[in-house]
Amino acid sequence: MNEPISIIELVLKASIIVQVVMGLLMAASMTSWIMIFQRFFTLGTISREAIEFETEFWSGKDLRQIYKDLEEHEDTPIGLPAIFQAGFKEFSRLRTQSADPDRVMQNVHRAMRVSMSREEERLERHLAFLATVGSTSPYVGLFGTVWGIMNSFRGLATVNQASLAVVAPGISEALVATAMGLFAAIPAVIAYNRYAAQVEIIVNRFEAFTDEFSSILYRAINN
Repeated sequence: MNEPISIIELVLKASIIVQVVMGLLMAASMTSWIMIFQRFFTLGTISREAIEFETEFWSGKDLRQIYKDLEEHEDTPIGLPAIFQAGFKEFSRLRTQSADPDRVMQNVHRAMRVSMSREEERLERHLAFLATVGSTSPYVGLFGTVWGIMNSFRGLATVNQASLAVVAPGISEALVATAMGLFAAIPAVIAYNRYAAQVEIIVNRFEAFTDEFSSILYRAINN
């Protein structure tokens, strides 16, 4: 009785096209996993720092002192602290130059919107790649499968007697490509959906803070 062929043997004995497909899928899978872990830590850090900053902001601490602490911090602020820094910096600069509160607030709001756009880009980084891997990997694997099965049936023309034992190895190696495509796609899709929802929650927090902070500054400039 013949021993079953291992997965590694199927990959090594596959045709060049199928091996290239498998290599691409493996590279896509490894890259997506790196980005999944990177996004996990980045989004977690930004979300945690936003909560901590809001706690400090609403604790009654002087806004000038919060801004000074951010300026003196060694690391460049990201997330909600960066939005606050951009808004308060513009507010402090224009308050001494312009007597028009509406003009001051328009520029402050614009500065915070620009900063929030940058932070949103930071949050969404690599998500497009995960979406691409999740949507295309099954089709790439299917291409490898179709090519492998096609070669298996073409090989029947060179034998006198067709049997399952002749085509089974080729079909098996072809199906490995489909399995690898699903292996690359499923984690990428799950991660993309999870992180996209998390990004939306964080961006909503940014927008709510921007509106509340603008109201505070508007009251301050009119007093």
